[in-house]
Amino acid sequence: MIKVGITGNMGSGKTTVCSIFATLGIPIYDADSRAKALMLEPRLKNQIIALFGTEAYDLQGQLNTTHISKQAFTNATLLTQLNEAVHPVVAEDALAWHAAQTAPYTLREAALLIESGSYKQLDQLILVTAPEYNRIQRVQMRNQWSLAEIKARMAKQMPEEEKRAYAQHIISNDGQHSLIKQVLRIHANLLSYAANPF
Repeated sequence: MIKVGITGNMGSGKTTVCSIFATLGIPIYDADSRAKALMLEPRLKNQIIALFGTEAYDLQGQLNTTHISKQAFTNATLLTQLNEAVHPVVAEDALAWHAAQTAPYTLREAALLIESGSYKQLDQLILVTAPEYNRIQRVQMRNQWSLAEIKARMAKQMPEEEKRAYAQHIISNDGQHSLIKQVLRIHANLLSYAANPF
């Protein structure tokens, strides 16, 4: 069983692509959702409070993502410290999850697979790409953020052009190419690779 990553910048459509792989019976590890769950556990919760104060959690002990995001994305040092605390724990969790699966391959979905270095734990990497204007529109519809906020966050991500060098597979989510056909082609390639990884 091989480990495959799927990444792409904000608004590229990673989740949509993953939903297609899921219909093919491929297990999906959503790193963002798992990170939020892991940040409720003591080993990360104490570090998060140390970085962002007690306001990082509400009175019910749930993560205050609005507070954390506002602080982290306006303070590069805090963002780096947050990533350094969370990414290793998520990577460890992902490996344990993978070991419990039985499919020919698993997919780990995360925006920062390359930036965090987590891609080194994987056998193959899929990059989902999309024109910037498409990505901005998708984020606006999903999050209701201002254009300035979206562009500020996008500026902190590695450019798509640089990410291409790390990926074995590219999916173009530009509205002009069929996502299903692209996924089916990559799925066939990954099944072949999983059967003969050497």
